[in-house]
Amino acid sequence: MKVSRISKGLLLGLALLLATSAFAANKGSLSVVDPVTIAGKQLAAGQYKVTWDGSGSSVQLNIMQGKNVVATVPARVVELNNAANSDSAVVSSNSDGSKTLSQIRFSGKKFALAIGQETAQAEGSSK
Repeated sequence: MKVSRISKGLLLGLALLLATSAFAANKGSLSVVDPVTIAGKQLAAGQYKVTWDGSGSSVQLNIMQGKNVVATVPARVVELNNAANSDSAVVSSNSDGSKTLSQIRFSGKKFALAIGQETAQAEGSSK
C-alpha cells in the first residue's frame, strides 16, 4: 500500500511538472518605450508580462502588469525567418501620431505574435 501511495504521488507530481512546463512555454515579456494602443486600449510605457492560450496559429493574448490583466486580444502566431535577438515590440505609427502595438517578438524564438491589423491580414491570406 505504501508503494501505491508513493507511485500515485510521483505520478501526480510528474503531471503537475509537465503542465507547468507546457504553460511556461506560452509566456514572455514585453517592454513598451512609448504609450501604445492595443485593441482600443492604451498601454503606458513600462514592463509587461504576456501569456497566450490556444492551439494552432490563433491564440488569445493576455497582457499583464503585475498580476493585473490590462488587455486581452486575439493574436496570430507567425513564423519568422530568423530567431529574434531580443524581446521586442513592433510598433506602427498612425497618421495622428499615436502608436499601435502590431507584433511581439521573443528572444531566441522563431515566431512572433501578430496583433490587430496584422492578425486580420494573416487570417485573410490563409483563407
